[in-house]
Amino acid sequence: MSFAIFSVVPRALVKPLAAIIVAIPAMLVFCARPAAAADLPVLKVGDQSLQTRGILEASGQLKDLPYKIEWFNFPAAQPLGEALNAGAVDVGGLGDAPLVFALAAGARVRAVAATRSNPLDLAIVVGPHSPLTNVASLKGKRLATTRGSIGHYLALAALKKANLSASDVAFVFLAPADAKAALASGSVDAWSVWDPYTALGESRDHDRIIANGVGLSEGLSYQVATEAAIAGKRAQLADFLRRVAIGQRWALTHPDEVAAMQSRVTGLPTDVLKTVYQRGQVHPVAIDDTVVAAQQRTADTYEAANVIRAHLDVRASFDRSFPLP
Repeated sequence: MSFAIFSVVPRALVKPLAAIIVAIPAMLVFCARPAAAADLPVLKVGDQSLQTRGILEASGQLKDLPYKIEWFNFPAAQPLGEALNAGAVDVGGLGDAPLVFALAAGARVRAVAATRSNPLDLAIVVGPHSPLTNVASLKGKRLATTRGSIGHYLALAALKKANLSASDVAFVFLAPADAKAALASGSVDAWSVWDPYTALGESRDHDRIIANGVGLSEGLSYQVATEAAIAGKRAQLADFLRRVAIGQRWALTHPDEVAAMQSRVTGLPTDVLKTVYQRGQVHPVAIDDTVVAAQQRTADTYEAANVIRAHLDVRASFDRSFPLP
């Protein structure tokens, strides 16, 4: 197998977090192709921070592919969701909240596989010298997050738990690199974000977590496919989903190998990536009625906060025809 890399991420292991994540372009394109595979079908896969690709590569699940993969890497879910909506990618990983956001925007996509994780990796962070200590102390402050992201969802849920409304803070919607720069400069007071950004901030800049997703987030993420890919690339899609599930189970007991592989392809620090995998404990789950009900709660939270303007019945956004291996 060979990798054609059209853009690479510099290794910035000793730089502060702001420099590291600025070095990750908005989209990287990789082609995973067996030798003499010019006539094989192509599956276009969207990824975030190369996490899916890192797991598949480390677990050996990219060997002997009966099709080619073109990888498209994104820094956050919102641009990945837009790429799915535009048909620029066939399938990609989205959290539960970004999927709601994409569907509300009219994306013709379906969740075809699901995972659960420990939402310790989803957090509201502040700088090391911030006087803020809890969610209640955010009242009247500037809170950065990416609109429609799982970070946005966490902020809404955490504010509600603290008996605050969304209007009690000044939301500043930024991409992750810009949000981190704003936090470092003091332009915002806190940042609601996810791994690997959370782990990088803790390790490299000594950011502090004042709230996490435990008890607030469902911890669900999905592989989301376009309706066109489900209809026209079913065999390739089914094989890809099978490999992802096998790789995710393998990664649970091999965090060192996964972190080392992802570090090589992203330039992010190995110790930080190991933290990401160890605390996330991402594992595949079947799309059942429990998952659908949890997704509906996420959609209802966004509706109540006017993030989406109309009621969304999420039942039609799932395709259960791809069995969990």
